[in-house]
Amino acid sequence: MSALAQATWRRFARRLVVASAAVMVVLPGGAATAAPPQISCDNRTNNSYQKLLECVRVEGVREHQAALQAIADANGGTRAAATPGYDASVDYVVRTLEAAGWDVELDLFDFTVAEPIRRVLPSPATYDSGGITGSPLGTVTAAVVAIDINLTPPRANTSGCDGAFTEAAVGAPLTAHPTGPNDFASFPAGAIALIQRGGCSFALKVANAQAAGAAAVIIFNPGDTAARSVTLTGTAVPPAGSASSTVNVPVVGASFATGAALAVAGTTATVAVVNRPQANVIAELPGDNDENVVMAGAHLDSVRAGPGINDNGSGSAALLEIAQQLAKLKPENTLRFAWWGAEESGLVGSTAYVNGLSQAERDRVALYLNFDMIGSPNYIFMVYDSDQSGFTAPVPVPAGSIAIEDLFESYYTLAGEPYDDAQFSGRSDYQAFILNGIPAGGLFTGAEVPKTAAQAAIWGGVAGAQYDPCYHLACDTFANNNLHALEVNSDAIAFAILTYAYSTETVNGVVGEKVPGNFTIPAPAGPEGTVGSAAGGAHDAIGT
Repeated sequence: MSALAQATWRRFARRLVVASAAVMVVLPGGAATAAPPQISCDNRTNNSYQKLLECVRVEGVREHQAALQAIADANGGTRAAATPGYDASVDYVVRTLEAAGWDVELDLFDFTVAEPIRRVLPSPATYDSGGITGSPLGTVTAAVVAIDINLTPPRANTSGCDGAFTEAAVGAPLTAHPTGPNDFASFPAGAIALIQRGGCSFALKVANAQAAGAAAVIIFNPGDTAARSVTLTGTAVPPAGSASSTVNVPVVGASFATGAALAVAGTTATVAVVNRPQANVIAELPGDNDENVVMAGAHLDSVRAGPGINDNGSGSAALLEIAQQLAKLKPENTLRFAWWGAEESGLVGSTAYVNGLSQAERDRVALYLNFDMIGSPNYIFMVYDSDQSGFTAPVPVPAGSIAIEDLFESYYTLAGEPYDDAQFSGRSDYQAFILNGIPAGGLFTGAEVPKTAAQAAIWGGVAGAQYDPCYHLACDTFANNNLHALEVNSDAIAFAILTYAYSTETVNGVVGEKVPGNFTIPAPAGPEGTVGSAAGGAHDAIGT
């Protein structure tokens, strides 16, 4: 048993009401019991907190992460949706779950894919492109015309912002533009508009290009930072309530280098957006109460830039390890786990899944737990802030979500780990669930936001460095995980799932059974109060 597990179980022992010597977790003298061998874990029913946390091991989580790394290595360094690396990741998860005895199915959904940009003139070349949520399908070959771009550092620009439409603020509904500067004054109708990110929303840029007669749009990253130099993907074009932002031409994203290459005068290229159906992996362990379903999920895809072993091989691998260790459980409530596709392209897989359920099927879902980036190398422990003690939520918070936050906070309290709030923002795969009134919660260890000195004093690590310095980059590899964070959070997830496998009474009022062992869950100690932002990882649905 790891040092953490020993310490955790010593804390458990102080709170456990021991029914008999057979369930003692501390040997005479205070020594923790030895962890059972793996074969014992694989063959027994892990139906108590002690049994399950003994058998959910960070080594098992790392084995799954190593498999995902190997898949990426064999497939061009990525596991992004609509790539062979993602297909192989799906196959690995399905094989692992079926071998453990879960009922597994593939849930297919439509997925709009940006084909690589093919330059025809002045010489043939091919460039990676990224999908833009909201783009229609279509293929266009035409001249490429750059729109007021700036390739000189620091590359500040308002490319495509001046045209037929304007916006009061980024993300606001578009309105008719008064007379004045026009980036598209000499734009030839039927050409492909090459537009640089910056200065205004993607919606405004695309609406102005369409009004000028563009047959397609390429939006490329501005190149002002490393993160804003890679292939642009996963964004959404139309803001709500703006008829002028309806997209009717193909729109793709590109890297700064691609934008610079395509900006050469006399360039002709082909832009293509096609439908390539993708799959979510859905696994179920039937319970006595099949009308009360406990769901947990993690996105399986990476960004194109890298293998995504923290984002989100961490959540995916932890959920897979827990599924293996729960396979022989006979739960009171049905357990349903999901590995989502195309999260990095705008929450596509999870949204399609929830929207595809009938209202009766949604009503069966008691709650949803989301795990996206749980092993960041410069981590802090965070819980989705459904009680809004640290942040005002910009989305609806379904009743019952606060109880989920409290349970995770109770586990951190039990394990002696300080924790903080992460904004309940809906900017991961729980979005579709909460928009349909389903209680949700989850864990997060941070993305591109720098750690503060106060946080470094509490959790260790490097002040001033990002929680995950390799967020959305090629270096998000097997080495890009903190093992302590991964171990603590894997146990926290297992603890919560086992709790709700027996009863969701605190969340939706459905009475179940107590987890065996007569264990009393402690009250949360309270967040540290050091977080002043959403901690990163937000999907850029606006543009700048």
